[in-house]
Order: sequence, then structure tokens, then C-alpha cells
Amino acid sequence: MRRSGHPIPTPAPSSLPASSARSWASARGWFALAAVSLVGVAAFGWPFLIEADAAHGSSHSQDAPWVFAGLLAVLAAVVSAELGGGRLDAKAVAVLGVLSGATGAMRVFSAGMIGLEPMFFLLVLAGRVLGLAGGFLLGSTAMLAGAVITGGIGPWLPFQMFCAGWVGMGAGLLPALRGRAEVWMLAGYGLVAGFGYGMVMNLWFWPLATDPDTAIGYDPQAGPAANLARYGAFYLATSLAWDFPRGVLTAVLCLLAGRPVLTTLRRSLRRAHFQPAGNSSGAAADAATDPPGATG
Repeated sequence: MRRSGHPIPTPAPSSLPASSARSWASARGWFALAAVSLVGVAAFGWPFLIEADAAHGSSHSQDAPWVFAGLLAVLAAVVSAELGGGRLDAKAVAVLGVLSGATGAMRVFSAGMIGLEPMFFLLVLAGRVLGLAGGFLLGSTAMLAGAVITGGIGPWLPFQMFCAGWVGMGAGLLPALRGRAEVWMLAGYGLVAGFGYGMVMNLWFWPLATDPDTAIGYDPQAGPAANLARYGAFYLATSLAWDFPRGVLTAVLCLLAGRPVLTTLRRSLRRAHFQPAGNSSGAAADAATDPPGATG
């Protein structure tokens, strides 16, 4: 018999609904990121799938508005997924907007200078702190803001937004390190990203605007290995001089100012209650390098 005076224990509420909601929100975030990357791959890749006569002499001037519209749609989906998952709120969106404007404004300093683009320094560091989704949002919106500020709007813009978004996303994928090791890791990533941005960005026009009769033009009749060699020759002849300064400058700035900038970014985002998605390793490093309660 149950003794009087002792309340009947109440079962604890099940955590399954909350857990399911978090899982669904996380799945939405990953799906949105996958969708935005697929749109980018399709935008860059379709010229490699068409006939030779149609490819040569074409351009992205006709499809660029559609690519831009598709990019904006999937960016809205990413923001919606982050808001729905509780990883973004009004304060975090405001901080992201300020970072986008500041990063984009740094394009002013690269005007007239071959490959010297300091915006990538801030993009790498902020992408590290923001995580996958935040890094992509920052890269794409910062490139848009920079184009508006510098008058660099054209059919190349959506492709620049994709590439910059991937740079920010890649920074959010880096493993958990702390202190000096983290700064050196980000400097190395910045060096590689400086080259990688140019390598991918060239593909927006290389298969369409180059002459297949030359040694550096895309030839739809040639195999993948032959075209890879042609692109390598094209890259060395036209793009390396731009990408080398970009990568080196990004790495040097990360080494010189990486630690104070990371600390400032983490403090600002912590106050905004920003929770990066898909970057558990980066969050662990943030918690280890910052005071208790810090998130990255």
C-alpha cells in the first residue's frame, strides 16, 4: 500500500518531441546548404555538358540573372533553416549584416591592385567562428555588398558569391584547434583558399570564352585529362599572378591579426547568442580558447 503523505511521482516529460524538433531543424539546415551548393555546381558545370558548337562563343550573360535568383532563393532557405533551428535570432542576423558590410567594404582596398584582396582575411576568420551556414551566408552577402560598393555588378557576380560562400563554409569545416595552432591552421587555409577561389572562379567563363584551337582553351572533343592539362596551362598563364598575392596576403594577415580578431568576433557573437551549425569542432575550440560560456 502507498503511504499517505507521499505524493505520487509524476513521470518526467518525454524529450522525444524536442529532440525530434532539433533533428528536423538540423536536417533542414543541412538540406539548405546542400541545395545551395548543388545550385552552384550546376551553374558552373552546365557549359561542360553541352555540344561543342553551342559552347564556343556563348556566355553567362543570359543565365546569370537566373543563377542570381536561384542563389537568393536558396540563401533565404538557409536563413529560414537557421532561424527555425534557433541558431540565428534578430541580434545574430544584425551581427551577420554588420560583418557582411564590413567584409564587403574591404573590397575598396583591392581596387587597382592585382590580387591583393584583404576581404578574404576577414572572411576566413569570421567563417571559422560562424560555422558552415554562417560562413556561406557571410561570404555570399559580403561579395554582393562589395560589388554594390565598388560598382562590380555583372554576370560574374553570382559566381563570385558562390565562390566566396564556399570559402566561408570551408573555414567552418576546419578541425578544432586552439591558440597559436588555430591561427596557423587558418593562415594555411587562407593561403589555399586564395588559390582555390581563383581556380574555381575561372570556370565561369573558361569553357565558353576560350578558343578550343589553342593550347589553353576548353575542347569539348578532348577527354577530361587533356582538358585538365589545358586548364592548368590557362591557369598558369592568366590567373596565378592574381591568386598568389590573394593567398599570401590572406595568410599573412591571419598570422598578424588572427588572434585578436577571433577573440573580438567570438565575444560579439556570444553576446548575440549565435550558435553555429555543423561546426562542432570549431565550437569546441571556441569554448576552449574563450572564457567559460563562450561559443563560436
